[in-house]
Amino acid sequence: MTAEMDIKSLIGKRIKVLDDGFVELVDCMGSDAAIVQAARVSYGEGTKRVSQDRGLIRYLMRHWHTTPFEMCEIKFHIRTTMDTWRQWIRHRTANVNEHSTRYSIAIDAAQATEPEKWRLQAQGNRQGSEGTLSAEDGAKFSKQEAEIIAGGRKAYEQRLAAGVAREQARKDLPLSTYTEAYWKIDLHNLLHFLELRMAENAQQEIREYARAIGHQIVSQWVPLTWEAFLDYRLGAMALSATEIDLLALLHAGKQADALAQMQTKHWLKRENDTWKPNREAREFAAKLQRLGLTTPWEG
Repeated sequence: MTAEMDIKSLIGKRIKVLDDGFVELVDCMGSDAAIVQAARVSYGEGTKRVSQDRGLIRYLMRHWHTTPFEMCEIKFHIRTTMDTWRQWIRHRTANVNEHSTRYSIAIDAAQATEPEKWRLQAQGNRQGSEGTLSAEDGAKFSKQEAEIIAGGRKAYEQRLAAGVAREQARKDLPLSTYTEAYWKIDLHNLLHFLELRMAENAQQEIREYARAIGHQIVSQWVPLTWEAFLDYRLGAMALSATEIDLLALLHAGKQADALAQMQTKHWLKRENDTWKPNREAREFAAKLQRLGLTTPWEG
């Protein structure tokens, strides 16, 4: 079975995400073959053997030649919560048509949080979370959440029954309320979305949608491109000019010089015989850890 046949078999099948959300493939255009065909059009060659196609796709991905990937497009039917959708819609490179609560009744479903899944605010990242509340404490917030959802829905329906305009009646619905949309995007911009939203520092809810789209749909649609994407985007690691210089110093055994350069760059400062790294330094340390190297101010 070809990749094209594989992807067509997924059309109309809903992939469950969160407690009541889903991702559904509606349609797609293009393939790995369309990407290499577009890349070769300048010198008139058609697609070649799969091994050559794979090499070209990897070259395009590696060197950021993005236009050939724009030859492929895909359309999804999405059901997600309004707060997750707020993050999703920030990617302004897609064509979108969302369920309108000005014209239609709001979907009677909202995401519920299980007691053990209330996340704590991350200490080093204002946008992130780390760890969870105890299930005992979480149970109180889950009960409160259920009351808010039920109360918001009841008020909404009472307003509609009284003849209040839908556009105003909706104003107190919680952000956990589900919405639906059709979302059409080209492959280049979809991969950028996935790179950001599959990352470990992305919010958990949108990360679950991104992983469903990537692992269960894109991997079947354009398998050669997906392989290259995992290698050169999702699994890759960028180094700044400063980080390259520091790595060279560390490789040469010049730890003191590396520390001095980090101080010059204001990455490190000394307080009470303790090194205080800033955010750039901490991110560099994470890269060193991934490479199996010791952080210079800890070594």
